[in-house]
Amino acid sequence: MSNDLAGRHHVVLSGCSGGGKSTLLAELARRGFPTVPEPGRRIVEDERRGAGTALPWVDLAAFARRAIEMASRDREETASSTGWVFFDRSLVDAVVALRHATGASIPLEPYERYHSKVFLAPPWPDIYVADRERPYDLDGAIAEYDRLFACYGDLGYETILLPKVGVVERADFVLHHLR
Repeated sequence: MSNDLAGRHHVVLSGCSGGGKSTLLAELARRGFPTVPEPGRRIVEDERRGAGTALPWVDLAAFARRAIEMASRDREETASSTGWVFFDRSLVDAVVALRHATGASIPLEPYERYHSKVFLAPPWPDIYVADRERPYDLDGAIAEYDRLFACYGDLGYETILLPKVGVVERADFVLHHLR
């Protein structure tokens, strides 16, 4: 399978931090689908183990550059998959973060596109919780969501908002839209 065809099976779950993406990813994994965890959480864990500073609340630009590298590697590692692969966030999310931090415009043309449908978790105050890897408030998460929503649309992706329902219903919703 060529990389071009693999991208058609790489499905992005993006949107508001704290909107239930990781929970949805876990449900899809439970159903047997390959999944790729969010680069940001992996970077935060790694930086905290080594007392690093590439944390989004310390040095967003360094964090975003690492996320771009990691998201690109994630794509390479899943390029030969033949079925759906679900990504918690994507290269696009990392580029949006770098653009927000520096104003730099990073071209996405050299990178393979993901599946044309991108599922966005909308802001959901009822379930939002700040934690060790996400120590910022809901207003910051909503601003990030707005940037992502605009960018995915500008790039020609079909953005589908995830309903504010339980995780089983959300997974069913995603799979229904991919049929």
